Amino acid sequence: MYVPTKIFFTKGVGRHKDYLQSFELALRDAKIEKCNLVTVSSIFPPGCKRIPTDEGLKMLQAGQITFAVMARNATNEPNRLIASSIGVAQPADNSQYGYLSEHHPFGETDEKAGEYAEDLAATMLATTLGVEFDPNIAWDERELQYKMSGKIVKTFNITQSAEGDKNGLWTTVVASAILLP
Repeated sequence: MYVPTKIFFTKGVGRHKDYLQSFELALRDAKIEKCNLVTVSSIFPPGCKRIPTDEGLKMLQAGQITFAVMARNATNEPNRLIASSIGVAQPADNSQYGYLSEHHPFGETDEKAGEYAEDLAATMLATTLGVEFDPNIAWDERELQYKMSGKIVKTFNITQSAEGDKNGLWTTVVASAILLP
């Protein structure tokens, strides 16, 4: 059984005339291009420790199979705003699992995309933990409700946005959570 014990977050942007190459350049910008990335669903493992990005990057070896939760978006439309965001919600009880969410919108700023992804993760965790909340109130009010419940200790996001290249090159954005043993 493999349950990750460490996690780090990274993001990047790439631009190129070819779609695939723009993705490769975004992975390079995020410094995870040397790995064979396997995307997984969005569970923050129990007891998993967040480590700094530079520390996590040092643990990667070229060619290794690397599990990642990844949000990815691309456009070749000049000036089109794109974003990719990973939202995170961790429970107060470290022996329980948390949630990661992926969001990849068009036309949203870093802040708006990040808040939405964070809200998604926190809402998934809140419903799992039985935290009562009003889904119709604004995120900042729900965030306060979640944290005041004492069951959700931390929420955050990592978001990358970019405007489509003015000359029509493919622009790709990635945001990723990298899970390590």
